[in-house]
Amino acid sequence: MSVLLEETELPEFGLDAVLASVPQPILVLDDLGRICFANMAAEDFFGLSSTILLRKKITDLVPFDSPVMSPIQQAQSRGFSVHEYDIEFKSPRSGLHRLDVVAGPIAGKNGLIYLTFIERGMADQMTRQLSHQGATRSVRGIAAVLAHEIKNPLLGIRGAAQLLEQGLDDEDKTLAVLIRDECDRIRNLVDRLEGFSDNRPIELKPVNIHAVLKHVKKIAKSSFAQHIQIQEQYDPSLPEIAGDRDQLVQAFLNLVRNAADAVSPDSGVILLRTAYRPGFHLSLPGMPGRQTLPLEVSVIDNGSGISADLMPHLFDPFVTTKPKGTGLGLALVAKIVGDHGGVIDCQSEPSRTTFRTLLPIQPPALGPTG
Repeated sequence: MSVLLEETELPEFGLDAVLASVPQPILVLDDLGRICFANMAAEDFFGLSSTILLRKKITDLVPFDSPVMSPIQQAQSRGFSVHEYDIEFKSPRSGLHRLDVVAGPIAGKNGLIYLTFIERGMADQMTRQLSHQGATRSVRGIAAVLAHEIKNPLLGIRGAAQLLEQGLDDEDKTLAVLIRDECDRIRNLVDRLEGFSDNRPIELKPVNIHAVLKHVKKIAKSSFAQHIQIQEQYDPSLPEIAGDRDQLVQAFLNLVRNAADAVSPDSGVILLRTAYRPGFHLSLPGMPGRQTLPLEVSVIDNGSGISADLMPHLFDPFVTTKPKGTGLGLALVAKIVGDHGGVIDCQSEPSRTTFRTLLPIQPPALGPTG
């Protein structure tokens, strides 16, 4: 039985407290563009405390010719809310963003308008990832055929080349070695493709993500990233996640390897960063309700960046910019992350590329680590 509260019994709360709890950056501006309010998300977005923000005008943060200014000006002059989609904006703290920007008047507060920034990156990336599932299924089918129709005959060709090599002169022996090496290269490619054909559910166990990242760093520093600086910035309060440790090592090792390829050997820096984002919820195919993905793992590099025309296809199989690349590394990362119930996106500009992975935490049923 529900009980209606009398008007005098309604709880008291301030508008500031409500706005401060909203996860999107929100500013309130007066008719001169001065900032009258900034919530915690705005502080994080602009990299400034509210005390400093309240001393500034919006034009101190946003260039006058920025497309962000258009909805502000329209809301001030026309008196209704304006929604601008897919605006490019560079934050001093967190780099380049694709945003939706909403500005509108505050009822009963003459001259005051609100301004909020809504990140597009993850939503757009999720749309791309869902459209990539068909391509990944095709790769699984190709892998199954290749394993049967190519891998077995390839062993025979390689064996024959080895036998021929023993009785040939040096010039012809070089050709036999070439045949053998090419057989090995094709076999390795088929082995990588077979990673997509394994569609069995992963065995979930409690995994410490920081232990995974430290292991990845150890491998990288002992091989392909010996002369590259790898920094760590971890949130020590993170709980364990439910996953397959070896697969997670493979996924983040691929990301770190890509970052190492992108940076300069002399001045390259790779940052491994974790954070807890309890406000991120998402509806995923095949999973009931909206999933909470609070554990964020980022691999950030200061390389030259990824071209804009490649970004929409970044996680597609066989897409690569490397001369000898197969285009399977990031596709496999997306598959592993998806198998763990997570999502991955990428934001890139010169000197800063961020691959951000969001994962669910360990469900209570898994129990403590053994």
